[in-house]
Amino acid sequence: MKRWMTTVAAMGLLTVAGCQAANEDNGNETADGDPEELVLGFFPSTDSDQVTTRIEPMADQLSEALGMPVRGEVMTNYSALVEAMGSGQVHVGFIPAFAYILANERHDIEVILKSLRDGEDSYRSQFVVRADADYETVADLEGAIWAFPDVASTSGYLFPATQIRNELGMSEDAFFGDLLEAGTHDNALVSVMDGNADVATTFEDARVRIEDDYPDVYDEENGLRQLSFTDPIPNDTISVIPELSAELVAAIEKAFLSFNDDDDILAIMEEVYRWDGITEASDEEYDIIRQTYENFSDEIDPLE
Repeated sequence: MKRWMTTVAAMGLLTVAGCQAANEDNGNETADGDPEELVLGFFPSTDSDQVTTRIEPMADQLSEALGMPVRGEVMTNYSALVEAMGSGQVHVGFIPAFAYILANERHDIEVILKSLRDGEDSYRSQFVVRADADYETVADLEGAIWAFPDVASTSGYLFPATQIRNELGMSEDAFFGDLLEAGTHDNALVSVMDGNADVATTFEDARVRIEDDYPDVYDEENGLRQLSFTDPIPNDTISVIPELSAELVAAIEKAFLSFNDDDDILAIMEEVYRWDGITEASDEEYDIIRQTYENFSDEIDPLE
């Protein structure tokens, strides 16, 4: 496989408050086996320091609803989040679809809820290039430098790579000139804006995430344009470890669903993940991800 150029974030050098605790024992349990403190795990779709700050009110609200201490931790990548849940050091995870099916397979992690974006329970991946680039179709990207968030990213890697394989009959490794693992969706877009990559794949439309730092990101000459989109992808999950009691899981589900009526929490979810709501979910909805992953299972192991 072609050597990947890796950013600092993907190397795990990106640290945030609380991450060290994810590598330590979480302390005592209650009589029914539930933790005395509930730990929420988040993935960094944007700057981790920003996510850490923004999730604090959500953790506080959940703590009040559940009547127990709750804290949030932002992991360096999807894989770290899944493994923290597998070891029982994170109890509730905000996990994208691809990472979820791996977590379910390896650690019996269970989806209870999923996100809504623009009122929809699915979304697409986008191929994004410089507005002034000559690319007109995905086929034109052959030999280009491809920036993606994480090999375990559903919208950033799995579905775009599947489109390359299905439509062009080539592996992503052979098709692109170089692969740049950027660590986050924001960083993938910034790589193209700064000229370090030719194309980025992210969720639709992640450009809004970098508009404050790159005000011309939508400019028709100097910004980024959407070249193509993938098939629909089931939305991100809120998932729990199997060791939690049914009573606690039900309370967690009820509390998160109540956030649909809380404008302050909805604003946080919109800012951090572009979620505008939460709805119920079942494991079967993610079978399309399992079927897609079968094409990659012999070649990549995103959680290693």
